[in-house]
Amino acid sequence: MKALEYPFDENYILSKKKKIKKELLGSGISFTDTRVAILGGSTTNDIKLVMELFLLDYGIKPSFYESEYNRYYQDAVFPNEELEEFAPKIIYIHTTNRNITEYPKVTDFPETVDELIKNEMQKFILMWTKLEEKYHCPIIQNNFEMPLYRLMGNKEASDIHGKINFINRLNEEFYKYAREHNNFYICDINYISADYGLRKWQEPFYWYMYKYALNVSAIPYLSYNVANIIKSLLGKNKKGFVLDLDNTLWGGIVGDDGVDNLEIGPEESGGQVYTEFQKYIKEHKDLGLVLNIASKNEEENAIAGLNHPDGVLKPDDFIEIKANWNPKDRNFAQIAESLTLLPESLVFVDDNPAERAIVAGNLTGVKAPEIGEAHNYIQVIDRSGFFEVTNLSKDDLSRNEMYKENVQRAKLQASFENYEDYLLSLEMIGTIKGFEPIYTARISQLSNKSNQFNLTTKRYTQTEIEEVMENKEYIPLYGKLVDKFGDNGLVSVVIGHILENVCHIDLWLMSCRVLKRDMEFAMMDELVKRCKERGINKIRGYYYPTAKNNMVREFYALQGFTKVSEDETGNTEWEFDIMDNYENKNKVIKVEEY
Repeated sequence: MKALEYPFDENYILSKKKKIKKELLGSGISFTDTRVAILGGSTTNDIKLVMELFLLDYGIKPSFYESEYNRYYQDAVFPNEELEEFAPKIIYIHTTNRNITEYPKVTDFPETVDELIKNEMQKFILMWTKLEEKYHCPIIQNNFEMPLYRLMGNKEASDIHGKINFINRLNEEFYKYAREHNNFYICDINYISADYGLRKWQEPFYWYMYKYALNVSAIPYLSYNVANIIKSLLGKNKKGFVLDLDNTLWGGIVGDDGVDNLEIGPEESGGQVYTEFQKYIKEHKDLGLVLNIASKNEEENAIAGLNHPDGVLKPDDFIEIKANWNPKDRNFAQIAESLTLLPESLVFVDDNPAERAIVAGNLTGVKAPEIGEAHNYIQVIDRSGFFEVTNLSKDDLSRNEMYKENVQRAKLQASFENYEDYLLSLEMIGTIKGFEPIYTARISQLSNKSNQFNLTTKRYTQTEIEEVMENKEYIPLYGKLVDKFGDNGLVSVVIGHILENVCHIDLWLMSCRVLKRDMEFAMMDELVKRCKERGINKIRGYYYPTAKNNMVREFYALQGFTKVSEDETGNTEWEFDIMDNYENKNKVIKVEEY
């Protein structure tokens, strides 16, 4: 929804909460349900209501538990039947510098200040530990914002007795804990409050009047940031860019002005703006995000512009370059299709508002931020939260290269008349094993993505994946695939739940970048093998339709299952009898033996 995209009108959001929620619920969005517990050290009601709007806009339908005023510690540490019955999937702890128990006095010895730090951390670590042990779900914790005043002026930052120094030390202890613990995430209100304006953020009136630890008008910015973390945890991040060229990556029109007259590089202030923007975009490539071009240009001119000696981005930095005179929404859709991604997975960046409107209007779910003038491009995109990082796996960092390798595979495929010959030419090697600790974060990440190849769309936290791995009632499998072009990484997951003599498939998913490469058959072969080893003679499969997974509607039929039921909403149930003479379906992937 446009009203919820950055930069938004916070006062409109606050005043029209009910209207916006009604529109979102009636928009036809396919929602992922989740349960969020908010444990607050101050009033949190409006934070909850606005956070709900942003989550709904991301396709996430939350239900909430909200602690009573300033009962965050009690709810975390002591028994609470209501919270336990709620069984949160995500916990957000909204504390601020007003919840720090005790600050140093100017007369305190260094040892006393160290003890205050230790005591404060013990309080929070006890909370986090209790919550993790009981609920096994991600915890989002605010750090501390700067104080409203500086008793010692600038010396507050360097002197051990200063509030700023004390807060900085506490924040670093929070960050250390986050580095050492999975499923623990920092909501950086220290940055958000500075970005908003510290004096406005900590308007004392709202504390004394309503016990809000921040300006009510700032609530949408806080809720938005928390929603971005939750969105990332639930696999709703974008995966890359489709970028315009003229007046977007450089100043000027390459076809009219010529390469030599483009604004780019250190010589002029305008050129510096575009150089910095190109650097910013390239940093996203280093995070594993895919970069693509959709430009109304002659391809020769587009390539010449990208090869400008002062340019940071070069043709090799992009997966697809569509430089022609076709409508940009058509080029955008073709780029997404070639990457085996849904269009909504990519962000469209173009200086032209008409082009943005056409692409966003014709391609459902595509975000086309209103980037404004060139000097604002970075700020708008960065604060839009498209790529919020919560976990960064090896596969994430390699994603760009993986998609490049897929382009090479597509070119090779075009040279073969027989598809099986093409698959054999890839020299594929598969690794299919039971879950291992090193991959639990990646498996959880895959389960939470908006995957087109996901039969049940069940979502798992990392802790839940670890519990499945340790439980003998499950057959959990992951699959990796390597071929002569490179390593595709971990691309498939199956979780079978054994009840009596039947293996029920709770989850079967696969990355779309390895579609039609017979990895699904290799996974089926291994699942059957594991079932036979445990004396199981039936596999029960389930398909639950969503707006995105229609492509796997008949998946079980292709695997040899028999449909046993279908309800009015399209949910289907399938059964497979494991025969002694089962013949492996995979003929083209060499699966390593263990």
